[in-house]
Amino acid sequence: MINYHNKFFRTVQNSSNGETSSATIFKYEQRGNIVSSSYSGGKVLKGHLIGLVSDDGKIEMRYHQINTAGELRTGICRSTPELLPNGKIRLHEEWEWTGEDSSKGTSMLDEM
Repeated sequence: MINYHNKFFRTVQNSSNGETSSATIFKYEQRGNIVSSSYSGGKVLKGHLIGLVSDDGKIEMRYHQINTAGELRTGICRSTPELLPNGKIRLHEEWEWTGEDSSKGTSMLDEM
């Protein structure tokens, strides 16, 4: 299992309907197979996620955030890790907004 504890990630690619960007920084914490993160930057004033890590390092998570328009947004995300040649982790994400906007997208985060 990949350990995400005390790792920082930055969005390097996102669908146009997403709110995270290269200005958004995620700080991950992990205890056992439970992972969480606080994040902010760009269009995101404050966000949190919580999820479960599988034995192969994939994360099934839920997130909520407040954007710069003062809106509370929530969603579901599935992250698949890729180990890069430099030893860092890249997360390939498939996500979906919940609530009125149920649009979907993809994003990519690189470990800093």
